[in-house]
Amino acid sequence: MKAHATCFGAGTIVNAFATGRGAAFGLALRATAVAVPMPSDYGVQVHVPAEAGPALAEGCARRVLRRSRRKAGLEVSVDSEIPISRGLKSSSAVANAVALACARALGLDLEPDRLINLGVDAALDAGVTITGAYDDACASFYGGIAITDNRARRLLRMDRLPEGLVAVVQIPRKAIPKRSLLEKDFSPIRGEVEEAFHLAMRGDYFHAMERNSAAYARILEVDESPAIRARAAGAMAAGITGAGPAILALTKPAHIEAVSQALADDEAEVRVVSLNAVEAREVPT
Repeated sequence: MKAHATCFGAGTIVNAFATGRGAAFGLALRATAVAVPMPSDYGVQVHVPAEAGPALAEGCARRVLRRSRRKAGLEVSVDSEIPISRGLKSSSAVANAVALACARALGLDLEPDRLINLGVDAALDAGVTITGAYDDACASFYGGIAITDNRARRLLRMDRLPEGLVAVVQIPRKAIPKRSLLEKDFSPIRGEVEEAFHLAMRGDYFHAMERNSAAYARILEVDESPAIRARAAGAMAAGITGAGPAILALTKPAHIEAVSQALADDEAEVRVVSLNAVEAREVPT
């Protein structure tokens, strides 16, 4: 049967590049996949946005198809409102959505962790992640905060940010592809990132986010000054999300306008985005 699935992007609290452990939270930026079973000689065909490569979606679909052991093909279409290679977890959202849609189309009832791992494997093979991004994938699928050990693919803690917050996101026009980061040495900031991770494990998410951002700004060569301006304008926390170059600020509604102005830039778009705390299986499609 034809199946639809929706998953969302995420923002960074602690980036796992330096230590293999990270933390992320769900953002209501949507990726949707539609999967249709086809005759087996059709194979797997995917239709993705022009700026995205097909390898990730195809890899997810093939993994689910192998898991089903059905003699079938799949046609998969992907639509996403998440900017690619900006640090907003577009790959995790697409991988989750494709895996879930294909499982539904084939009548497979897979546990969330199985679906997430299928997507992580496909993302690693497609070269769209460095660590496997298990933290991002969990935050995308489950919503709320996910703190993980990416190397062990273990979910350490789940939580939610305080009620009433929204994200204000500065999205620069330029992208930072993951392949461009393969030669980066993150060891000089490992200690600082460990401190940020321990703050997150204690529930001090705002300070963790800012400590993480200050550390990675130097290595990634991303200008952190918009985050500093956002904090001065009333944001509860602000920093680089993922590998950047997007800057994300968490704020109460009363400060949205001031924070948006602080993030305004001629070379970037500013979006106000709700947080997501809803698991993918519960999202209306």
